[in-house]
Amino acid sequence: MEVIPAIDILEGRCVRLYQGDYDRSQIFDENPVAVARTWAEQGATRLHLVDLDGAKAGRPVNLDRIEAIARSVSIPVQVGGGLRDRDSVAKLLALGVDRAILGTVAVENPDLVAQLCAEFPGKIAVGIDARNGKVATRGWRETSEVAATDLAQQMAQLGVAAIIYTDIHRDGTLQGPNKEALRQLAESIAVPVIASGGVSSITDLLSLSALEPLGVKSAIVGRALYTGDVVLKDALRAVGPGRWQDVPPDLGSTGLA
Repeated sequence: MEVIPAIDILEGRCVRLYQGDYDRSQIFDENPVAVARTWAEQGATRLHLVDLDGAKAGRPVNLDRIEAIARSVSIPVQVGGGLRDRDSVAKLLALGVDRAILGTVAVENPDLVAQLCAEFPGKIAVGIDARNGKVATRGWRETSEVAATDLAQQMAQLGVAAIIYTDIHRDGTLQGPNKEALRQLAESIAVPVIASGGVSSITDLLSLSALEPLGVKSAIVGRALYTGDVVLKDALRAVGPGRWQDVPPDLGSTGLA
């Protein structure tokens, strides 16, 4: 299972939110580019970036930071937050981003998702952020009546590269992922599922790895990496694959806490 460090960018800084609440943010580092390099050095095979300002504004905001990160590491970078039109997606991919993550438009404009999947094959993922099983939109500030599983099935038919599933009530809480919701989602589609939200320990990652045969291929880890509850190199060794074999011992021994 792929372990993907998360870098959430708010006002140019690396932060973490609690249950998606912008008023409950914690700054972990002033320089997200340095954070990205650290995770790459420690063996990450992919990075997950969220433009929190973009999610709120409805358009990408932190493009300078995103471009700097994409150019400073040799691993793929996937980015979400405020991508609600074709030009924003094209601009992001032109910066060297490997995969654009759509959220709100998946609910409000599925035709656009279909067009982007056709224009940029393999480069479009959809983030499904759920609150009590219903899809949240517009930076998690609104909750639709669309069931997460129904949206996942629709997006899979359109040809998205992956579904990123976040349980908002678990995000940033270190309470463990919602494994039952992930199981139901993975069993309903053939597209790879990326788990996000609540991972608090390597034990959580090991429990998620049991869902890998069902299609849960990756896990995004955020707050636990920054607090040191999860050490990236240890996580890669536990669930793999990662590049930890090539990392000197001192690089993988600590997080950023």
